Amino acid sequence: MDTVLSRPGADTSTTAAAQGAQAPGAIPGGTAHSADHRVQSEAATHRALRFLTAGSVDDGKSTLIGRLLFDSRAVLADQLDMLERRAAGMPLDLSLLTDGLEAEREQGITIDVAYRYFATPRRKFIIADAPGHEQYTRNMVTAAAGSDAAVVLVDITKIDWAASPVQLLPQTRRHALLAHLLRVPSIVFAVNKIDALSQPQGAFEAVRGALLEFAREAGMTAAAVVPVSALRGDNIMQPLAVPWYGGPSLLQVLESLPTTQERADGALLLPVQYIARDTAAGTTSGTGHQPRTLWGRIAQGRVRAGEMVQLFPGGERARVLALRRAGHGADSAEAGQSVGLVLDRQLDVSRGDWVGTPDTLLPAQRFGATLAWLDTQAAVIGRKYLVRHGNRWVQARIVSIYHRLDVRTLQPTAAHELAVNDIGRVVVELQQPLPLQPYADNRVAGALIVVDPSSHRTSGALLVNSLR
Repeated sequence: MDTVLSRPGADTSTTAAAQGAQAPGAIPGGTAHSADHRVQSEAATHRALRFLTAGSVDDGKSTLIGRLLFDSRAVLADQLDMLERRAAGMPLDLSLLTDGLEAEREQGITIDVAYRYFATPRRKFIIADAPGHEQYTRNMVTAAAGSDAAVVLVDITKIDWAASPVQLLPQTRRHALLAHLLRVPSIVFAVNKIDALSQPQGAFEAVRGALLEFAREAGMTAAAVVPVSALRGDNIMQPLAVPWYGGPSLLQVLESLPTTQERADGALLLPVQYIARDTAAGTTSGTGHQPRTLWGRIAQGRVRAGEMVQLFPGGERARVLALRRAGHGADSAEAGQSVGLVLDRQLDVSRGDWVGTPDTLLPAQRFGATLAWLDTQAAVIGRKYLVRHGNRWVQARIVSIYHRLDVRTLQPTAAHELAVNDIGRVVVELQQPLPLQPYADNRVAGALIVVDPSSHRTSGALLVNSLR
């Protein structure tokens, strides 16, 4: 069995963060934690944080994750031996810890999303290493959809920080915008390769100003802007010991971020994923007599035994006879939990249906949405696509395209189609009505995946803005 090793003398403590101290709120030349991030409940602080790394090609995303794994002693013995063999006396290439595909190692780029895990004395982490190349933006969107935070890396050596204004890379802006549109709660900018500059203070302050201005224009709040060197490990685990930066390390920021919590208040919203027939002893066998359990993960609200619920699209109402969780009976369940519902009467329910509080699942067949297009074949008005909402597939078509967002200027521009990696505002019409909600209210009921029916490629992501 593999054992977990680290280099002798590696310090995995997190200094003030490991002892529960808070980073300063005001950081000269650095960044400030928002009040929401400084004041976290004990439970929120200790839940596992799911975050992704994003940014442009060769910004150091894989190396950063490798550094976090290496310094936290989460590197297995055989992995360490592999790094040493490939290094042949040179510094270890930590990006190999996440670039697992042979094509990734040959080309030196990340293609697929790689998930890695590590822990500190304060918290557990699940990392998604997302590709930086435009061709694989769809993989970045997949990783962002379930993340609590996004660490957007910025390679400071690629930026003319002496220019006025400072221009950020298009892919840096695009990934940050996508993370914001996908409602990733916390966005952290990590200014990488700070060790490669002779005047790091002026460069960091200029780039930090450009990042904060971009965030302001895009309507997002940056949780932090931190200078780092993923290659050397500067300001990753331990705070940077320089006079021009007095802020937290990247790990201290990550340890303080909140996790995404589904809304336990409001009406019940549960997409049915699976129907199980109960043939336990004591029940009557035969079609129509076997109790059925409707399984799914609650997207909003809570449910209790004895409550009335309504089905969509049928509209029938029934009372919850019993609840099941992890093979056992339960009195109640709330958002974020997987649960099985046993109703007091037999109804026609299938995968893809929805269960909700009566009179709250309202059908919608035409809606306005933000469309992130990921296919090389452009999105055009009038063409039919397949869309998946929850666990149901329906046909849909784009009725109109309002505009395309220019990622450089953040201004809408007229468009009759959306090319690969474009983000635009569209109106979509469905062949069958669905119980949609604005994405800002609920990430499950407000999101749809677009698939090309001829090629079966994932073509885009729809985020509902308004219902018509």
